[in-house]
Amino acid sequence: MKKNTALLRWRRLLAVGLLLAAGLLIVSMSGSSWVFAAQPGVQVQQQETAAMESTGIGEQMSGLDLNSVEKYLDEINRDLNTYMPQLNLKDMIGKLARGELGISAGEVVKGLLKYLFREMVANSRLLGQLLILSVLCAILQNVQAAFEQSTVGKVAWSVCFLVLLTLALGSFTMAIQTGRQAIDDMVSFMNAMLPVLITLLTAMGNFTTAAVFHPLTLVVLSTISTLIKNVVFPLIFFAVILGLANNITTRVEVSKLAALLRQWSIGLLGLFFTVFLGFLMVQGIAGSVADGVAMRTAKFGIGVFVPVVGKLFSDALEAVVGTSLLLKNAVGLVGIIAIFFICAFPILKIVSLMFIYKIGAAIIQPIGDKMIADSLNIMGDSLTTVFVAVASVGIMFFFVIAIVIGAGDFSLMLR
Repeated sequence: MKKNTALLRWRRLLAVGLLLAAGLLIVSMSGSSWVFAAQPGVQVQQQETAAMESTGIGEQMSGLDLNSVEKYLDEINRDLNTYMPQLNLKDMIGKLARGELGISAGEVVKGLLKYLFREMVANSRLLGQLLILSVLCAILQNVQAAFEQSTVGKVAWSVCFLVLLTLALGSFTMAIQTGRQAIDDMVSFMNAMLPVLITLLTAMGNFTTAAVFHPLTLVVLSTISTLIKNVVFPLIFFAVILGLANNITTRVEVSKLAALLRQWSIGLLGLFFTVFLGFLMVQGIAGSVADGVAMRTAKFGIGVFVPVVGKLFSDALEAVVGTSLLLKNAVGLVGIIAIFFICAFPILKIVSLMFIYKIGAAIIQPIGDKMIADSLNIMGDSLTTVFVAVASVGIMFFFVIAIVIGAGDFSLMLR
């Protein structure tokens, strides 16, 4: 009887011990959900880290030099902190590894509209100054008409008109400087981003594409950007100056020359854009075909002719290539978002100023001097060309990243 009682007691203790061990095992495997339930940020970070580790991205990221890219992202975050969500390279790559975009489109649109409204309000002061000066010019013109020999009235009108043009040209020059700075920022960011993408292309076995893309693409990017800054923008500025000079005096007609310079600037933009896209397309497709065929041949040779471990090595190589592809696409998407941020806000500044010129010309025409309205309209049209130039550079950089991403995908498809 005592033996049975002792045996029963030991069985109960053993059952309790097993239950406790199972409970501890479940808690450890679930990641202690009670502890992290009140800390969703930690839980999300752990999920991103787990996703990166499960795909092998974290190990490859540790071997990449991302300091220069992160430096530019920090500058973007600092400059656009009020309007845009923060860009963190590692966090966004972790979210992309889990199939999430990592950034809210609604927040981006809201930030862009907020910035555009702020610029319109800031430039409304310029609009008020232009309207006041145009009304003053109209009054002085009427005084001058009342007194036919009034030299003082002519001088006063000329001074008022020159002050108005100085204000308008000052803001126009600032818009061109904004466009130049935006192009410089995009070139600097691409100089930091492109080597990372080329390194990941090399890790995928795209040696031909990487060898062709790296030197030539940077050279073509820098050359076209420099030509737009130092040739197209001066042509636009001189076209504005000639248009204003033709508008001020009727003794010298230079309207055709101003129109010619404006047409040259637009034609050069189209030429640069076409040449650049053609260069990228031919370069990317040719290199991808060569890499895809070479890699497929190497995989087949290793799998067939190397005994025992050849198939294992071939499968391991395929896993590394797949991880590099995922990381390259994630880094490329972050680069596209960053280029959009760098390009969008200067464009909004230029567009807001263009609206101010157009609105000012529309208001001044019925109440003021036709000469002033035409001058503001000329500057508004020229700012449209500046806007197109900056947007064209942004689109070219977008295509660079997209074609580098597509080159790796195309070569992988050929395998």
